[in-house]
Amino acid sequence: MGLASASTATDGMQLCIFDLRRGQNEGQELDKILFFFPADLPFSTQLSVIGLSEGLITFTRIFSPEAACEVIEAERHSHVFYEAETDIWTVMVVEKGKDSDAIWRIDALRKVLKEVHSLFVMFYGSIRAMLEKDPSGGLIRSHLYPFIMDYLSDFPVGKKLQLPSFRDCLKERGTVQMLTMGREAAIEVQDDTINLFTYAVLRLSPNALSSGVNSWSYIRRGSTSSHFVSGSALTHSGPVSEQIYHSSDTSPVGNNINRVTRALQHGKWYKGKDGFLVTDIWGVDVGSLVCATPTVWLQQTEEAMYLCPYQFKSLTLILLFPVSSILNGEQGVALVKQQLLENASLKILKVEEKLSKGWGGENAYHVSGYRYLLVDGDRNISRASPPGKVTTLAKESLLALSKLRDEVDLEKSRAKRDNAGCEKDLEVSIRAKNNAWAIARITGGKELYMVLEKASETLLYASDAVEKFSNRYCNGAFSLD
Repeated sequence: MGLASASTATDGMQLCIFDLRRGQNEGQELDKILFFFPADLPFSTQLSVIGLSEGLITFTRIFSPEAACEVIEAERHSHVFYEAETDIWTVMVVEKGKDSDAIWRIDALRKVLKEVHSLFVMFYGSIRAMLEKDPSGGLIRSHLYPFIMDYLSDFPVGKKLQLPSFRDCLKERGTVQMLTMGREAAIEVQDDTINLFTYAVLRLSPNALSSGVNSWSYIRRGSTSSHFVSGSALTHSGPVSEQIYHSSDTSPVGNNINRVTRALQHGKWYKGKDGFLVTDIWGVDVGSLVCATPTVWLQQTEEAMYLCPYQFKSLTLILLFPVSSILNGEQGVALVKQQLLENASLKILKVEEKLSKGWGGENAYHVSGYRYLLVDGDRNISRASPPGKVTTLAKESLLALSKLRDEVDLEKSRAKRDNAGCEKDLEVSIRAKNNAWAIARITGGKELYMVLEKASETLLYASDAVEKFSNRYCNGAFSLD
């Protein structure tokens, strides 16, 4: 397996992971570096970036010992911090002002850092656990580098990494995009569900396997022995950019202790004759030539689970079976799959038919005159205007909403520090340079962000438009009455 460096594709972005507990003695400074992108930068440069980050973390703790540092804004760079695990920090440094699109919403960048760590833990366990298993750091480095490089392969546009910018202010990373905000659709969405949904969108949706198929999101609460979570065929990034990495995976099949499982590899999942998706990412049994069933680690229950995706037409189901409950390894998994098809095929057919008849296409949740994002933070779900409709907004409108969301993020962060456990209601409206209205309303754990480009000159008119939207599509959740 070979992964080439991609400094030519960074265009002013650096990403590093380091452990504050390591490399504290002179001559051992390199020990603290667990990951650095681009990897071909001189070690002196890498240590300079990490040393500055470490200094900023230490300095800000003097004034805020209980709240971790989130962002430092310098003249030419933004330093975005995320403490993934205790004393293990992920830092992204992005350059400002190189082009007109290099305007970031910091919380969106932090959610990228959070997402990549959450996905990593789902497949491999915690970084700290790997360091304890191999104190030299070789084990964790050999897993972090290919994993994060595969993750970054979803961001390239040409020779650049297209990080979330102001143009993505009507999206919410780290949520499950639902067809409906009603509780009958999602009893509970946990962190593990978000990770599985994200992975399904990136690698398991019909568009990731073959082109030209629409799908949807559907979540069903399962029993303790199995869980059903679907993937959604959202826009896929397409082929892996050679500027990000080049892979020639020559790892032998079987249980090679030197083999690193690259869970985010592109184009490694395909549909079997029985409808189950299979991959050789987790290896192949030499004797039977059967692909090993992938396993994931659920943080909520601290349990290892077999990951068994199944597709019927445009419906993707993810079945999770506790590893401890399956006897005889792959033979046991095969038996469970067979029993599922025998007992649940009709139910799956009915679910697909119901969703297919009710699916209104990509523009099903377009509301004429509105560009919006609904977020239910308590249940980690969201719904938004179709991406194609959002692209019709003027740049000035998106910039205004992005600025508004930055202010809201700041207020939410302050409220969280000052009033632990208390939610703060908030309403903010901004008039953009092109006379569009950017509006945010926060109440009861729910958030509504909206752009109105055809509103009249008055704030009263815009407020009335939001009231009508709230009453008709949100059961009055954001109404001021």
